[in-house]
Amino acid sequence: MSVLRTHPSRTFLARAAVAGGVAASSVLLLSGTAFAHVSVQPQGEAAKGGYATVNVKVPNERDNASTVKVEVNFPTDHPLASVMPQPVPGWKVEVTKAKLAKPLEIHGKKINEAVAKVTWTADGSKIGPGQFQQFPLSLGRLPEDADRLVLKAIQTYDNNEVVRWIEEPKEGAAEPENPAPVLKLSAAAGDHHGAAKPADDDKGDKHDKGADKGENGGHEEAADSGSTDTAARVLGVVGILVGLAGVAFGVLAGRRRSA
Repeated sequence: MSVLRTHPSRTFLARAAVAGGVAASSVLLLSGTAFAHVSVQPQGEAAKGGYATVNVKVPNERDNASTVKVEVNFPTDHPLASVMPQPVPGWKVEVTKAKLAKPLEIHGKKINEAVAKVTWTADGSKIGPGQFQQFPLSLGRLPEDADRLVLKAIQTYDNNEVVRWIEEPKEGAAEPENPAPVLKLSAAAGDHHGAAKPADDDKGDKHDKGADKGENGGHEEAADSGSTDTAARVLGVVGILVGLAGVAFGVLAGRRRSA
């Protein structure tokens, strides 16, 4: 009776290949979830001193609950007089304003209050597991003396769990567990005050037109192609290289044993 025996080098090679594949898959899976946090992304540019349309992107991180409320808070050190939400089907929106200690002067008029927060509450819709929702906003006038705006967000699930995205990222430091969304501002366009027009200008604001397209999915690819996706891809490639290194090590070890 003949007995089939497995060569030790082949067994080792198979185990190394499996281990490498598991390592690569693990890194790919982790890279897809590590960056699933609330973020804010401009449509086009967000220039200092001008107006911009942005998307607040809210992914659902839970497998057994849906997001039913999103609150975005605006900084008090750089108040914004104009924050206009674009209607999102299935969501009610509320804009809350607060009195300013020091009035702003915009277009020759003094503004005594600024937007403190915007709250979206589910009204026939939810952000389910494995889904995300974008909430467009028109912002202005953006500060001229800042490089970014930190917009702290609070996400509420239908199981009453609350996640606070309020930790301010520090340059050069590791990303915090619950980072606050950050809007990076570019150099002023055109003159000192920026070339963008207010969002309520009926003659046509290219940023608001961009918001309409964003609601219909026209800007979803642009929103997803940011730095977070790039970092996820880099981690995925690293995982694949780890897997290939495991396979190569198995081959070399097998050859040495058979020799």
